[in-house]
Amino acid sequence: MALPAAISVSFDYSAGATFGYNGFVIGDPKYGILGTNTLGTSSLPEPVIDLTPNVYHISITRGRNIQRDTYEAGNATIRVLDPQSYFNPQNTASPYYGYLAPLRKIRVSATTSTTQKYLFSGYITDYKYTYPVNQDTGYVDITATDGFRLFTMANISTVTGATAGQTTSARINSILDQVSFPVSMRTISTGLNTCIADPGTQRTALAAIKNAEVSETGAFYMNGSGTAIFKNRTDVFNSLAKAPVAFNQTTGIPYRNLKFSFDDKLIINQANFARVGGSVQTAYNQASINKYFPHSITQTDLVAETDSLVANIALEYVATRQETTIRIDEMVVDLLDPAVPTDTMIALDYFDNLLITNQQPDGSTIVKNLQYQGINWDITPNKMMATITTLEPIADAFIVGSSYYGIIGTNTLGY
Repeated sequence: MALPAAISVSFDYSAGATFGYNGFVIGDPKYGILGTNTLGTSSLPEPVIDLTPNVYHISITRGRNIQRDTYEAGNATIRVLDPQSYFNPQNTASPYYGYLAPLRKIRVSATTSTTQKYLFSGYITDYKYTYPVNQDTGYVDITATDGFRLFTMANISTVTGATAGQTTSARINSILDQVSFPVSMRTISTGLNTCIADPGTQRTALAAIKNAEVSETGAFYMNGSGTAIFKNRTDVFNSLAKAPVAFNQTTGIPYRNLKFSFDDKLIINQANFARVGGSVQTAYNQASINKYFPHSITQTDLVAETDSLVANIALEYVATRQETTIRIDEMVVDLLDPAVPTDTMIALDYFDNLLITNQQPDGSTIVKNLQYQGINWDITPNKMMATITTLEPIADAFIVGSSYYGIIGTNTLGY
């Protein structure tokens, strides 16, 4: 059965973080933009190779870790049949000879008649070769990680221009500048909180960025096209007002294998947060403590500029996580089902709202309005399955007029 979207896997063997050929082409509406495209370093650019005909299996995992409560690196494993040993780096007859190396770029896209979306864009970390016994055709599993890998490998001790009073977004841009991550691959919302001067400690670039993320009550992640995204806390709050995509067993998008949870794993009813040079700011909810016993979190050395900002971050954290209810941690959607709208599924992004209705055997229903916060793609020539991670909002807010987030006494006012 044909897949509902054309899947393409492309290799870019050029150096650097930027995806796609970005040389300057005079008169070209895409590659001839002054200030955006650059002059090439060679008359013969490194190849961008279409591997799609030999790709047998694609596995992609991206999103927020439920237990760690943070966005983690996206990863992909792509199995490529290699009957002619093209991926042997010592094969001088290979068209890839001289180009095979770790940390070259790879992308997976899905294209329909009306849209194209990148499911993954990352950097190759490993080529794993397998030559099965009694099988002529060998294969290579190419593993790749998104831009978080680059930020983890880059250690920093100081950040140029990171002065006191700098917004969280400007701090993140300064860190990205420090590690030479391309400006063209960033979408950074203006931060609402301010930072202290950079503390000058030894840490990874990713750790420094995550510090600014928490100091904003925002979100920092890599999207499918390889762009670094930073949402300020207003963006996070405003996402709650978006119309949800309906998933159910009747009129909405069909699904299978709902993973329900009803436990205390995500409860936080006491937060002890402190900034560099500041005092510990504690927020707690006594009713939740009485009901569930203490569930505490401690975070120090934040770069938020004042204790007042840190106190608000702690209050917001507890207000969002002090209570628990039945959860839907994930669900599976089969895109080969003709009732599943392919364009909708490949276009889903973090913070999209999902209204999931599940009818129980006795006729009762469970209804949850959750947010899309992760994806696992499992794709072969005859399969296209999406396992979606769903979560309650990472920050609560009162949305006027919302039937889900505008309930007095239930939803909280964001700061």
